[in-house]
Formats: sequence, C-alpha cells, structure tokens
Amino acid sequence: MGLGGEQSWLLMPLLLLLTHVQPRMGLERISYVPQLSSASLAGKITQATFTLEQPWGQFSHLSISDLDPIWLVVAHSNATQNFTDPQNIEDIPTPASFLQRGYYLTLMANRALYPGGQASSQLRVLRVGNDTRCSPMTRGCNHPLPGLGPYRVKFLVMSDRGPVAETEWSSEIHLQQAQAFWAAPGPQNAGTLVIIAILLVLLAVLFVALLALLIHTCMDSCRSTAISHPGEPVSVTRYTTHHTFNPPVVGGS
Repeated sequence: MGLGGEQSWLLMPLLLLLTHVQPRMGLERISYVPQLSSASLAGKITQATFTLEQPWGQFSHLSISDLDPIWLVVAHSNATQNFTDPQNIEDIPTPASFLQRGYYLTLMANRALYPGGQASSQLRVLRVGNDTRCSPMTRGCNHPLPGLGPYRVKFLVMSDRGPVAETEWSSEIHLQQAQAFWAAPGPQNAGTLVIIAILLVLLAVLFVALLALLIHTCMDSCRSTAISHPGEPVSVTRYTTHHTFNPPVVGGS
C-alpha cells in the first residue's frame, strides 16, 4: 500500500464513529403563550388556584405523536431561568419538591384532549391547583399552590426518548391575597358613610321608642294599684243568721 492506503486506515475509526453517532434532535419550540381563561368564571383566580385556557390545536406537529404525554410546567417566576427539562419519567418533579426546585409538572394529557376545534364534550379550561385529594408526593398531582406567586407556566411534550416540544412561558400570574373582614383605617366610600349614618340614626330612634314604652308601661301599672293607709277605719257588716223555729203544737195539753 502507498500513502493513500495509510490515510484510509487512519480515517477508518473516525468513519466508524460518525456512523454510530445519531444526530440529536433539538427541542421543538411551539409559538404559543399559555394565558388565563377569558371566560367570566367564579373563582378564576383564588388564593391557591388559577384557571387557564386550553391550548386548542397547538400540538398537531409531526414530531408529536398521539401517545406523547403533554405536561404543564408550573414554576415560580424567578425559577424559569433555572428550569431543566426532565429527560425521563423518573426525573419529573412532584409538587412536594416545589419549594426546593421552584417548579413541578402536573396535568398530564395528550393532544387528543386538545383538538383543533372546541368540541362541546371537552373541558374548555384547566384549573391549576384544584385537587386537594392527591398527595404532593405523587407525580402529576394537581395540588393547591403554596403561595401567592407570581407563577409562570408552559406546556412540555415528552416521549420515551425525552422532551419533544415546548411552548413559551406565560406572563406572571398572581393569586388573590386574603382579605380581612374589617377594612384598614383610611378614606371611606361616601356611600358607605351615608349607610352607616342612617343605621346609627335608626338605632337611636329605636332605643328612644323602647325607653318611652317602658316608662309608659311602668306609670300605668303604678296608677292601677290601690294604696291602703294605716289609720283608715275599717267597717264590718254584720249579717243576721237564720234560725229554725219549731211551730206551736195545735191542740196540745
């Protein structure tokens, strides 16, 4: 062999290495931003839950199969930069690790539940944090959120080979803060002050009316009672009793 044969012999291991290396597919980015529900729902945002629009028809890409699970990633707003896509089912964080990691995965579904058309038989919203029965140690548990936030969410599609596709992160979501029954001191609404003044006047009128009724009842009771003086003579009427007389005997001796 000449020099060309030696070069072929040196390049053979490199060719074998390149043949066995599979190109790693990149994570597909879906241009969809999760958002809060626009419907007029009671309790759309509470102290431990919030309600999202369903991502209708957002997972029809060729890289996604019908069997690929679609997860919702819930994260603290300041933990999105540190989020690492889990590579398999064992790496999926549970709600119990939320305080440590700053994120967890929940509401596993598939794209058959998010069709392109809004079928009437399908749920139109996703309520995050409304399952009080599951254990936070359980993978996929939709446990109530532990604080006011702010939170950000995104959808992550996984397969048995790892992450496949993901959406954009949502904007910040703030939960409701508990309100005290009595308002803090400060400027009050004019209507509220008027109602309070009217109630106070009515309460005063009712008190005066009850007091007058009590005095009138007491005076009538005192006048109807007869008072006897110690020196007043007391007359006693005597009645003649009836006696039985025997009639005289006629013709007696």
